[in-house]
Amino acid sequence: MPALNLDTDSKRIAELVNDSETLFVACLCAEWCGTCREYRVAFDALADKHPDICFAWIDIETHADRFDDLDVENFPTILIEDGITTRFFGTVLPQASIVERMLVDLTALPGVKSAPKMRPALLEA
Repeated sequence: MPALNLDTDSKRIAELVNDSETLFVACLCAEWCGTCREYRVAFDALADKHPDICFAWIDIETHADRFDDLDVENFPTILIEDGITTRFFGTVLPQASIVERMLVDLTALPGVKSAPKMRPALLEA
């Protein structure tokens, strides 16, 4: 299944992230960003390879009011969050293999103390 889209799948995303055992991976992007649009195919393919993980595509500008505490400086920005902490929050090159490597060993991602957690905002419907 391709990545869920916050614009059309917000209820399903909320259901999945409500389970603290579900790993959440978000691509924070903007519709006007050509690099993001090109990356979406690879991000969807990554979601297909990991059906046990909740992948979400979030247009951060469309949902700026919901995520006002997120400081996204460049696109695409990836957020990887488990039920306890944000494991990664940052801009990546638009290559699915980078996120794939991070998912292989989450223990190598000790957490980002200054990164916000997205789950609370995603549970607001």
